[in-house]
Amino acid sequence: MKTSDFNYYLPNELIAQYPLKEREQCRMLHLKRTEGKIEHKHFYDILDYLKKDDILILNNTKVYPARVLAKRESGANVEIFLLNPLDNSNHWEALTKNAKRVKEGEILNVAQCFKIKLVKKYSPKNENEIPKCEVELFFEGDDIYQTLNKYGSVPLPPYITRKSTNNDKDDYQTVYAKTIGSAACPTAGLHFSRELLQKIKDKGVKLGYITLNVGLGTFMPVKTDNIEEHTMHFESFEIPKETEALFENKKGSIIAAGTTVLRCLEAVYQKHGKIIATKDKTDIFIYPPYQIKSIDKLITNFHLPKSTLIMLVSAFAGKELIFKAYKTAVDEKYRFFSYGDCMFIDK
Repeated sequence: MKTSDFNYYLPNELIAQYPLKEREQCRMLHLKRTEGKIEHKHFYDILDYLKKDDILILNNTKVYPARVLAKRESGANVEIFLLNPLDNSNHWEALTKNAKRVKEGEILNVAQCFKIKLVKKYSPKNENEIPKCEVELFFEGDDIYQTLNKYGSVPLPPYITRKSTNNDKDDYQTVYAKTIGSAACPTAGLHFSRELLQKIKDKGVKLGYITLNVGLGTFMPVKTDNIEEHTMHFESFEIPKETEALFENKKGSIIAAGTTVLRCLEAVYQKHGKIIATKDKTDIFIYPPYQIKSIDKLITNFHLPKSTLIMLVSAFAGKELIFKAYKTAVDEKYRFFSYGDCMFIDK
């Protein structure tokens, strides 16, 4: 199967640059897999489709301000995108921008109390790999995340062309975010308000949580012509005992709030044959004709052309039906991507 098979036309004006003021007011395309039926709703209508004893699984990872602007001694700006810590130390895997002339061992200044040393540049193994580096962070105090909250900014995706603001620190975060560790937001969860979650619980729906730390690679386009040649990045995750218990006592449908939840659950199901409490990492790559076994329904945003995420939802609902839904969404002028509208893929 070719990467080009997962391309579609999207006018730039449909890419959402800002979130809606009220999270649950976004539009929701309701897609019935068995009937191939499409309905146009709003996200607050999700209450009509959730039933008592259904299980809604949410990713409670928390985004940190991963983008840091540093300066060389010459005054030249260098942008550092912190991906993940290495070996529980102050060494991090990172991406850089405007850093071609920065040498290994060079110290970059963020503030008087925050400096970054470029330790090592990694050569890409192939032309499709993103060049990464290792950096060491020097800061005051014991908590790097406090320092990043002060000097870092929210790592908005590149298709959001405006600069990030302080509002994004709240907007680009789910209301149930708890465990810090993500460089990008599990955006399907952005549509839930605290009030809507309470209404869902009051209806008798059981809420369960996983933590999957979302990396930048989740949102990167596939650059190989043959999708089987694409290499997925690893993402760490944890499923607690409380969530395992929900699956053991399952009565209703399993609804995943987002592709990160689906990837986590499917990786565990594939490895263990059921959902268990575990701490692990995965590089699972899901695309047609893969058959998903861990969930029944999916809440998801609209995804980039030729991305691993549109391949994943095509495996879940069928490529032909997904692309019919996407064409309808474009025709109906839905808002796309992280701050945009969403789909509910039903049975």
